[in-house]
Amino acid sequence: MVERYARDEMSSKWNMQAKYQAWLDVELAVVKAWNKLGLIPDVDAEKIIKNASFSVERIDAIEAVTRHDLIAFTGSVAESLGEESRWFHYGMTSSDTVDTAVALQMRDSLKLIIEDVEMVMESIKNRAIEHKMTLMVGRSHGIHGEPITFGLVLAVWYDEMARHLKNIKETMEVISVGQISGAMGNFAHAPLELEELACKELGLQSAPASNQVIQRDRYARLATTLALLASSIEKFAVQVRHWQRTEVYECEEFFGKGQKGSSAMPHKRNPILTENITGLARMIRAYAIPAMENVALWHERDISHSSTERFWLPDSFITTDFMLHRFNSVIANLTVMPENMMKNLNLTGGLVFSQRVLLELPKAGVSREDAYAIVQRNAMKVWEEIQKGKSPLNKKGESLYLQYLLDDKELREKLSEKQIRDCFDYNYYTKNVDAIFQRVFS
Repeated sequence: MVERYARDEMSSKWNMQAKYQAWLDVELAVVKAWNKLGLIPDVDAEKIIKNASFSVERIDAIEAVTRHDLIAFTGSVAESLGEESRWFHYGMTSSDTVDTAVALQMRDSLKLIIEDVEMVMESIKNRAIEHKMTLMVGRSHGIHGEPITFGLVLAVWYDEMARHLKNIKETMEVISVGQISGAMGNFAHAPLELEELACKELGLQSAPASNQVIQRDRYARLATTLALLASSIEKFAVQVRHWQRTEVYECEEFFGKGQKGSSAMPHKRNPILTENITGLARMIRAYAIPAMENVALWHERDISHSSTERFWLPDSFITTDFMLHRFNSVIANLTVMPENMMKNLNLTGGLVFSQRVLLELPKAGVSREDAYAIVQRNAMKVWEEIQKGKSPLNKKGESLYLQYLLDDKELREKLSEKQIRDCFDYNYYTKNVDAIFQRVFS
């Protein structure tokens, strides 16, 4: 229900009613500006502001004849007015209305995206604090590396989302600009003060310079901002998908009572939400391409950008909004299995402690090259046993790697049994977690 509500709230900002309402908001702001500048009489301005309205159906009917949506819009509005309609759209060009209105739609939509990002960050933070000291194995190249905590993984995600939040807010400033500069952007038919007054009324900045359109590098900035955000959400989703693999099984998407995973195999519990997020992220990234290609318009303006923006602007916002709500549901309800994390951490019989041993030997006067050789040769013995399907534990249930190290005469000449055993202490790897959390979440 949360996902459905989020999608409907965002999509309502991009339907035809919302589009023409934004156009009307811009036109009325300009009427008010002309009135302040003394062109439109008070009586006419009051009538326009009070009575101006439109009908989507009527606009469609007029456009079927004129084949020009802005003229169809002004025609529909004129039918709701009297002689004062002569002042409606006075001194403006189509893009003055359209581009300034789209700025309103983008701005208001980004406000929702900001709320979404903050929601996701809060969920990540809550789970990070919950699992601050939950041990798990860190992986590089998909291979076990060293002990980390699940909380640290989530702290990285939170920090990444904080960068996106900053980027989105900066992008908000880039796209929140309007123009009322006339057909070629030369202000020949309207003073600069008109634009400044109208934009102030709308809560926008005036574009310092424009031709016939708001420059599309601003839109491309928006598209790439959403694409980068989607890429990070996909990154997190892919991680969850890996954790849910049967051989790993450290985390799992919440599986509700009565939920089904497969029409053929009743045992299946599939990561369908995060797989869906992966697909959505691909679409959001794809929209960055036409947005960037729209930057290069002919001279002062062409309309090659218009057709693509009718697709990618609403779809990017609606899809991003939906994706963020879906991921928030995933992380907030994620089933975490600390016991399986610990089981996997011990899967290689202590090999994850190899660097700790390596770093103790130079302290005992051993060169790094010799130290590496000592530590690696014993690690390779363990890998050979694992390849044969044998347990990484010895008959006493202790780490096989620890046993090999204790039996290595060259190593024992440099390190005592206690020194070697101390290298297998998990607490060593969590000693700075609190400090990291302080840096990330303070």
